[in-house]
Amino acid sequence: MEPIYATGMAAKLRSQWDRDAGLGQNHNAVKLLGQDYESLRAQCQQTRTLFEDPLFPTSTSSLGFNELGPRSSKTHGVRWMRPTEICMRPQFIMDGATRTDICQGALGDCWLLAAIASLTLNDDLLHRVVPHGQSFDGGYAGIFHFQFWQFGEWVDVVIDDRLPVKDGKLLFVHSAEGGEFWSALLEKAYAKLNGCYEALSGGSTSEGFEEKCPPQCLYMLNFFRGADLFSIIGRAIERGSLLGCSIDITSKFDQEAVTFKKLVKGHAYSVTAVEEVVYRGNMTKLVRIRNPWGEVEWTGAWSDDSREWDNVDRSVRGRLQNRSEDGEFWMSFSDFLREFSRLEICNLTADALQAGQVKKWSTSLYQGEWRRGSTAGGCRNFPATFWINPQFKVTLKHPDSPGQSDCSFLVALMQKDRRKKRREGQDMETIGFAIYEVREQISLSGVHLKRDFFLTNASSARSELFINLREVSSRFQLPAGEYIIVPSTFEPQKEADFVLRVMWEDLHNAAQMFTLRKKQIFRDHDVDKSGTMSSYEMRRALEAAGFKLNNHLFQLIILRYTEEDLSVDFDNFVTCLVRLETMFNHVTLKTGVMMLKIHRNKLHLNRYSHRKQLF
Repeated sequence: MEPIYATGMAAKLRSQWDRDAGLGQNHNAVKLLGQDYESLRAQCQQTRTLFEDPLFPTSTSSLGFNELGPRSSKTHGVRWMRPTEICMRPQFIMDGATRTDICQGALGDCWLLAAIASLTLNDDLLHRVVPHGQSFDGGYAGIFHFQFWQFGEWVDVVIDDRLPVKDGKLLFVHSAEGGEFWSALLEKAYAKLNGCYEALSGGSTSEGFEEKCPPQCLYMLNFFRGADLFSIIGRAIERGSLLGCSIDITSKFDQEAVTFKKLVKGHAYSVTAVEEVVYRGNMTKLVRIRNPWGEVEWTGAWSDDSREWDNVDRSVRGRLQNRSEDGEFWMSFSDFLREFSRLEICNLTADALQAGQVKKWSTSLYQGEWRRGSTAGGCRNFPATFWINPQFKVTLKHPDSPGQSDCSFLVALMQKDRRKKRREGQDMETIGFAIYEVREQISLSGVHLKRDFFLTNASSARSELFINLREVSSRFQLPAGEYIIVPSTFEPQKEADFVLRVMWEDLHNAAQMFTLRKKQIFRDHDVDKSGTMSSYEMRRALEAAGFKLNNHLFQLIILRYTEEDLSVDFDNFVTCLVRLETMFNHVTLKTGVMMLKIHRNKLHLNRYSHRKQLF
C-alpha cells in the first residue's frame, strides 16, 4: 500500500517538485485523470478488446447540458460509432494532415478548428499535439491520445474512438474526404479535457492557439496604420506561428451573420499564407485565409474566380489560385485590413516579431487563486478590499538597449477551468490586473502591500481592459526597478483559479512571488521529500527563515502546529511563519517606538541637565 501524503499546500508542493523534475513538458506530459495510453493500449491488445473509456462515456452527459443536453432535439438519434463502423477503410491521417481535414460540424467551436487548421502548417507542432504512431492498422485497439498545452503544462488525454453520429454522418468536426479521422478524434479529446462537447461552443482563436503553445500577440486591424504588419505576418508564418483573424460583432444579431461578400461576422478564421504578386505592373500584397466550415468563401477581389487572377503571370496563378469550394481564399492585404477587425498571433518561441532580429523571451509562470473573504478583493474600484488580492513582485534589471532605461515585458493573466464550470451555470469571470512601482524604501521581501499603499500610489501600468475572456494580456515598457502585479476579478468575492505569466527579453530578469522563499525553505528541509517535516526538521527550517526561538516558544509552536505524529505539513508551516513574522514585526515596531521614546527622553534630560549647568 502506498503511503498517504498530506493534502492541501503540501500536495501542491509535491506537485511542484514533480514539475521541477520535468513533469508537464511535452516529452513527459501530465496524464489526465491518471490514464496512461501505453499501458491501456497494451491491456486491450492482450485481452483482444477495443478500448471503452469509462471516464468519458458514450452518453448525453459527454455531449452537453443545454443545447446538446438530454432533452435537446439536436441529440435525438445520436449514436456513438467507431470509424471502423462508419467506413470500410478508415485512416487516421491520409497523405499528411492538411487544412481540408477540418470541416466544422454542428458545434460552435470554429475558434478551436481555426487553431487546429493552423497546426497543419507546422509539422513539429502538429506532432506535439498529435503524437506519432497512431493508426487503424496493425496494433489498433480503439484507443488514441493527444496532448494539449494547458495552464503552463502539457497534458496527455486518452480517448476511445467512438464518435457521435447522426443520420449516418459525424455530428461534429469531419474531414472533407470523409475517411480521415484525426481531427474528429482530436476534437473529442479536447471535449473530454473540458468536460463535454458543448463546453467548446464559443471562444477566441487565441484560446485555441494556447492549447498548442504559449503566448500570443493581438492586433486590432481597424486601428492599424503601420505598413510593417504584412512583414510581421510573413515572418510569423515562416517561423511556424499560429495566426487567426475575426470580424467583431456589435450585437448578438451579428453573430455568424454573412456579409455581402460572404465573410462571416463573429467567426474565427485562420491565416495560412501571404504573397506578393505583380498585378498590372505593381506589387500587390495578398493574404490567404481559411474558413473552418470548409465552405462560404470571400467573393471580392482575388477570390477564387475573380478577374484579378487573369492579370497575373500564369505560373504564379497556377501556384496560388484554387477554384475549389474548400473554405480557403485569397484577398488583398488592403481588403484584409478593411474587412477584418482583429488578428491574433501565437508565437511558438515568444519571439519579438516587431523587429528584424529575433529576441528570445523567457517566461515565469505562477499559479494563483481568488477566494471569498481572503484573496478575492476585486479591482481598484473597491479600495477597501483591492489590497487583499494576490501580489507578485517583478524585478526589471536590464533595459532593452544601451542608453535606455525602459525594459520590455509581457504580462498574461489566464483564468483556469472555466469551460468545465458551464455545466454549473458559471462562465468566464471578468478579469484584469494593475502594476505598481515599489520604491526602494518599501521594497522589503515578505511584505504584502496594504490598503494605504494603494490609496496613495497610482498604478504604473494596467491591463487594457477588464473583460470576460479566458486570458488578458498586454505588453509594457517600464523603467528598470521593482514592481508589484496585482491580478483581480472586476468585482470582489468572485472565486476562480488563475495562471499569471510574466515574459521578458532577458534571462537575468526574474518574476518572483512573496511565498516562493517559504516554499523553497520547506523543500530544503523536508529531507525525505514526503511533503511533511519532523519537529527536528521544523526547528532547522525556522532558523533558516530567520527565527531563532528559545526552547519554551519552540515547544509551544510544536504543540500548536504539528499533527499527532509530530509531523508538520506545508500548510501549517506557512501559517506558522506568517504568525511569527506578524508577531516579530509587531514586537520590532513596538521596540522601535519604545527606543525612540527612550532616545527622546534622554535628549530631553540632557538638554535639561545642560540648562542647569548654564544657570
